Amino acid sequence: MTADGSEAPDTPGEDAPLPRILCDTAALAALDDAPAGALWRLAESGRQLDANVVRIPPGQRVDTHREPDLDVLLLVLAGDGALTAPDGSRPLSAGALAWLPHGSTRGLAAGTEGLTYLTVHRRRPGMRIQRRGTAGERP
Repeated sequence: MTADGSEAPDTPGEDAPLPRILCDTAALAALDDAPAGALWRLAESGRQLDANVVRIPPGQRVDTHREPDLDVLLLVLAGDGALTAPDGSRPLSAGALAWLPHGSTRGLAAGTEGLTYLTVHRRRPGMRIQRRGTAGERP
């Protein structure tokens, strides 16, 4: 039992995973000379999620594309820019949280400060090698 009278949580076994601090996103976002692309990637084994901190330099963009399979959360960490979609453009600034549903078409453009953001989505299944003609068959 805990101090407030509630039940104590189960004690994890020795092999249970532990929460960890993975990176300092504020420090990554504050890098003035950060290169374009992924500054950090979630790479822990056994994970169910993928996550990336991405930097788009000032005036550059991620071209319009469609993600057919995965919902994505995008959190702007620093800078400014715009999220474009078939129904128009939406301004982005630090703190903006966007949901990019699977099947949606979108693009990103960095503003004068560049754009640094975190994306989080379900982990893609690993690639599998199959024999020709077996792609639709189940094992």
